[in-house]
Amino acid sequence: MTDTNAREVWELTENAWYTTEDVAAVLKVDPSSLRRWRTARPPQGPPFVHLSDRVTRYLGADVLAYLQRNRIDPTAA
Repeated sequence: MTDTNAREVWELTENAWYTTEDVAAVLKVDPSSLRRWRTARPPQGPPFVHLSDRVTRYLGADVLAYLQRNRIDPTAA
């Protein structure tokens, strides 16, 4: 986006594959957070696929499922 004040809006597609940077933008975290979550023991964050040492991808459906699993509804308590 060219306007520095404009907010980037992401809509994940379930069957699309996303980079670390894409998912970080959706979750509004730094890409280093996703890298740290992947190397934690046990791994944290949404499921991922390592295609090589430098290439990791996330399936849109997995990211959406991760967000749904970690959703907290205060009215349900």
